[in-house]
Amino acid sequence: MPLAIDVSSTVRRLLISKKRVREAAETTLKAEGVPDAMLSITFVGRAAITAMNRRYLGHHRPTDVISFGLGRENGRGPVIGDVYICPEIARANAKRQGVSAGEEIMRLVVHGTLHVLGYDHPDTEARTSSSMWRKQERILARVL
Repeated sequence: MPLAIDVSSTVRRLLISKKRVREAAETTLKAEGVPDAMLSITFVGRAAITAMNRRYLGHHRPTDVISFGLGRENGRGPVIGDVYICPEIARANAKRQGVSAGEEIMRLVVHGTLHVLGYDHPDTEARTSSSMWRKQERILARVL
């Protein structure tokens, strides 16, 4: 099975094209040597991401990205996962970090895809110096 990446949205303004989102996820999967995957990337509003964060992660606040990955059987088989991104939170993060909203959305696509692949980072200030973050930024540079 090749890479199958579906991009959908429940919000009106995505800030970047679905094609660019698909390309960012594909670049991430290829950079990690993944030959076959079924990945869905869905853009949702603040209320939806807040409800998901509370239900699945126990956090009572909105977040920018949530990912769910199904483990590969014996390390083989396709990667299967879902990534949910909130453009509203991404815009606020972008403003705070002094980058474009489009760049931040692309960062979240790469970030969420890496989470689907099993990567993780600390939930502290050390997050941006973690190996996952460094990998994310290297892949993002290729995407931008």
